[in-house]
Amino acid sequence: QVQLVESGGGLVQAGGSLRLSCAASGRTFRRDAMGWFRQAPGKEREFVGAVTWSGSTYYADSVKGRFTISRDNAKSTVYLQMKSLKPEDTAVYTCAASTLVVRPTIPTEYDYWGQGTQVTVSS
Repeated sequence: QVQLVESGGGLVQAGGSLRLSCAASGRTFRRDAMGWFRQAPGKEREFVGAVTWSGSTYYADSVKGRFTISRDNAKSTVYLQMKSLKPEDTAVYTCAASTLVVRPTIPTEYDYWGQGTQVTVSS
């Protein structure tokens, strides 16, 4: 059983930065693809970014150039560095993992999910 625990969320002013972390435990993390998704109140869950086991990265158009996803396999942790935050980035951010991901932007490709961490960007 894989457990994913997010941290690093909080309240930040527009234009500010936050770094989210997602620590994985339970089995080998190195071969997993890891994704970040977010969900704002009243909205559908949306893809934010993903990193494959080989290090390839994917981003939603809305965050390209502002967010960076990275992974540290030695620490079984994936990070989401968020810069130039906007009020519309306010959401619960959740990380997800899977060993077999063909379409990293699709939530159903992932087997394991964390509980999420709240990010609130004030204007």
